[in-house]
This record gives sequence, C-alpha cells and structure tokens, in this order.
Amino acid sequence: MKMMLKNKKQQKSNQMKIKEEQLKVVQKQQIDLNNITRELGLLEIQKHELLHKFAVIQQEVEEVKNELAKEYGDININIETGEYTEIEKEPELSKVD
Repeated sequence: MKMMLKNKKQQKSNQMKIKEEQLKVVQKQQIDLNNITRELGLLEIQKHELLHKFAVIQQEVEEVKNELAKEYGDININIETGEYTEIEKEPELSKVD
C-alpha cells in the first residue's frame, strides 16, 4: 500500500505547471475578458432599449405631424417660437403626349 501512495504522489508532483505569477497574469486576463464581455452584453441591451424608445418617439412625432397637418395643412413650424408658415405646393407640370 505504501508503494501505491508513493506512485500517486509522484504522479501529482510530475504534473507540469506554469509559474505562479504567469498563472496569475493569465487568470487576470481571463477575468478582464469576462468582465468586458459582460459589459458589452449590458451595452447591447441598453442599445436595444434606446432603439426601441427612439422608434416609439418617431411614431409619436409622425402622429403629431398628421394631427397638425389636418388642423393647419402643410406647414413648417419654428420649434422655438411655435410660429409657422404654410408650405406652398409647386404647380404640377402637365405632361406632353
């Protein structure tokens, strides 16, 4: 039995390892990569949420534009003052056959 224990101990001591400080560097690099990957994932989620909010606001803008067009016609609005000017439609050219 003692012989068997020695062999197991020898097997463990014969395992090849990198230096402790090298292992610490590799471990820190892996932790840093994992943290960056996690942060990138969070940024992608935030990006998705912002894109969704952007689309919702764009839709709301279009709805308000349509309401204003029904009430005032086609207009340009000065966002600072609320003043507006009517958009003049260019006369359509008649087609020549």
